[in-house]
Amino acid sequence: MNLYRFEATIHGEVIPVVAVAKNDEHAFQLVEIELEKHFLMLPEIDEICLYEKRKIRDGAGIVLKE
Repeated sequence: MNLYRFEATIHGEVIPVVAVAKNDEHAFQLVEIELEKHFLMLPEIDEICLYEKRKIRDGAGIVLKE
């Protein structure tokens, strides 16, 4: 499993999204699913960028700084 850190841009606003998935394709799908759950209706996404990918072994973490 991998821990992913994404940044999704929606209407000029950058939204950090963290996902745990087996592969990159599944991680991108999870980002869209989580954004749709957050907004109740999936908005038009300008861009989704993968910024970090880490293997999860005993544990993993990511720092999100605004």
